[in-house]
Amino acid sequence: MALPTGAGTETLHSHLYEDVDASQNLIVGVQHHVYTVLSVIVWCEVLNATTDFGYLRMIGYDNHNGASAQEVFMARFNIQVGETYVWNDKFSFNGAEPTGTNVFSASEQIAIAAQSGSVVQEIQFDMASTVDDFDVIVTYLDQDWT
Repeated sequence: MALPTGAGTETLHSHLYEDVDASQNLIVGVQHHVYTVLSVIVWCEVLNATTDFGYLRMIGYDNHNGASAQEVFMARFNIQVGETYVWNDKFSFNGAEPTGTNVFSASEQIAIAAQSGSVVQEIQFDMASTVDDFDVIVTYLDQDWT
């Protein structure tokens, strides 16, 4: 079965990343798409030290300062070997950044939603040490408005 694409489509996606031991893009945005993250499940397989941690971050546009490609940290967790962390708070983000605007007015909010920039936004998983090893599953909706 082919995956429907094009303006007005909404598709459900699930990605599995096994043995993640370095920064991993979970979702890489596409201009004129809106993504709704449904869940991220992380299982710890190996830790370099019991104090090591994993974290989720978004790389994207900072509406407060009008800056591109900024890191926004969403979660940090210190699970031990054999434990699982589940993020199941739903949130949405645009696939691409706007160009040169801060959120001060209704028209600027529309400009952000229009995603006129060419820099994509991403959700990433990372960890404290490259010796650490995690399995990660992300599930999300992709709304295509191209």
